[in-house]
Amino acid sequence: MEEASNENLYIMIILSLLICGVVKFVIELYKNNLWVKCEMQRRKLRKQGIKGPSPSFLYGNVSKMDKIRAMVAKETPLNSSNNNGEIVGHDYTSSLFPYFEQWRKEFGRVYTYSTGNRQHLYVNDPELVREMSQSMTLVLGKPSYITKTLAPMLGNGILRSNGTVWAQQRKIIAAQFFMDKVKAMMELMKEAAQPLLGKWESCIEAQEGPIAEVRVDEDLRTVSADVISRACFGSSYYKGKMIFLKLRTLQKLISNQNFLFKLPTIGFLNTKSQKEVKSLEKEIESLIWEAVEERVEECSKKSAPEKDLMQWILDDAINSQDLDKESSKQLIVDNCKNIYFAGHESTAVAASWCLMLLALHPEWQHRIRDEVTQLCQHNNDFVPDADSLLKMKSVTMVIQETLRLYPPAAFISREALEEFQIGSIGVPKGVCLWTLIPTLHRDPDIWGPDSNEFKPQRFANGVTNACKVPQAYVPFGLGARLCLGKNFAMVQLKLLLCLIISRFSFSLSPNYRHAPAYRMIVEPQHGVQILIKRI
Repeated sequence: MEEASNENLYIMIILSLLICGVVKFVIELYKNNLWVKCEMQRRKLRKQGIKGPSPSFLYGNVSKMDKIRAMVAKETPLNSSNNNGEIVGHDYTSSLFPYFEQWRKEFGRVYTYSTGNRQHLYVNDPELVREMSQSMTLVLGKPSYITKTLAPMLGNGILRSNGTVWAQQRKIIAAQFFMDKVKAMMELMKEAAQPLLGKWESCIEAQEGPIAEVRVDEDLRTVSADVISRACFGSSYYKGKMIFLKLRTLQKLISNQNFLFKLPTIGFLNTKSQKEVKSLEKEIESLIWEAVEERVEECSKKSAPEKDLMQWILDDAINSQDLDKESSKQLIVDNCKNIYFAGHESTAVAASWCLMLLALHPEWQHRIRDEVTQLCQHNNDFVPDADSLLKMKSVTMVIQETLRLYPPAAFISREALEEFQIGSIGVPKGVCLWTLIPTLHRDPDIWGPDSNEFKPQRFANGVTNACKVPQAYVPFGLGARLCLGKNFAMVQLKLLLCLIISRFSFSLSPNYRHAPAYRMIVEPQHGVQILIKRI
């Protein structure tokens, strides 16, 4: 009996070893075939004179990227404040993306590198960026390996889709963010900002002094989320609060996976983190669908309900000849996820950076406050209306300069879905193209020797005259993939800053630690603390 048991054990061990051997062989074969493909792409690029760091077998340049990052982190702490709490400089690219900066200095504005079995082309030449961004071809899409990682958060919505699916979704959503419709949303934006203003005034009263310290980033997220909820989904932030909180948790989980440049993983290995992501994805989709059904029920009780963005997406999905019931539901949920995330996160982070810079430069607070007083004196409450807001130059210049120094989106990323030409470069199918936006925004050859300084006056005569190459300014992207919410974000930022500056003056708190971090967007790692005083 014991001998039979031992024999079965030996057979199980041998079978396990054989299975492991077969799996390893398949993985190596898979990697080697992709390596050959990657090597062919690299040779095509190098034959055209495009250089780059030498890759290692299977891992490409990933290990080199990790070494550069570790070395820079050791030599230069990410916190770029000095002992007095003053910000040393606004250039964070060498801390967050040190390998790109090192290779750019070594190989120029265009070079190639690889991560495992993926070949990349780094493009920071403004003319090539313009051509790439303005190209109307559908053979340039979002990199498939990144969109796969972001699928739990964005589904196959406007931010992630490619080709005809993307074109169809853009057509539906773009019209909802034209300036005339954004102007009509201003009252909702004002209403959403009132709780924040009241909360900060209460903070001053609670501390029984003229000044109070507030952390603005989370408060601004709440305002921005409320705006997007009211304007696009006919509800309030508090009703959909759980969706935003879970999206934020999902954002952090995915960001912690180093999703941009990690090595390809084995699909069937389900890690604890991946299980958490899957669980959150299901919870978010369930919550969104509940919100959709509630909205449908609300509208059914009204004879002629005023349509919001959710209604337009619903109508298009339901009336589409190409979608069955399940596909329609997925299209609705996916695009709601895109709008919930992109519509509030980027704007809130941009507003945080604006307040940080204005706290450092009180002279620009005075300029904005004077302009609000001058242009809004016909209003009893001195709150800007649509016409006066569009005339305000100082606040526009501050926002434009903030988005130059701290663009929420760090990259323009594309994948050649087919072989195509950009400038004189033939880009092989499957190559991913990357543009590091903050590097483009700080190039002294384009912006001058003061490119790392906060100088809103450079935008006094518009973007066209702010630098030598206007297409080098891309906080919202450029061309066909231009951010659909640009008008919405700019009006919301201008209105919010005007309301805050009209009510408060502020300076940077000694507790503020300047440490930009990349979590899908570039945000203040430790938040933004300011000292506020009621006007």
